[in-house]
Amino acid sequence: MNRSMLMSALFAAATLSACDRPTVVAVPAPAPAPATVVVPGPAGPQGSPGVQGAPGSQGNQGNDGNKGEPGKTGDGAVIILPPAPKQ
Repeated sequence: MNRSMLMSALFAAATLSACDRPTVVAVPAPAPAPATVVVPGPAGPQGSPGVQGAPGSQGNQGNDGNKGEPGKTGDGAVIILPPAPKQ
């Protein structure tokens, strides 16, 4: 049992000492892509107009409004205004 504990301690020390120094790897930068020039092509011919659609269906008739109150009789006084002056 003493040997197995000693071997475990030595193995643990060896693995921990191997992890002390991290390995640094330099990754090269990618090469820049060549510049491309995009030139638009000529415009295509104009298309023909589409077929006219069918007319829509007629809407429903609206509701009738409420009836108004009957008018009231006057009190007998009549006011006549003079005509407006011409300019």
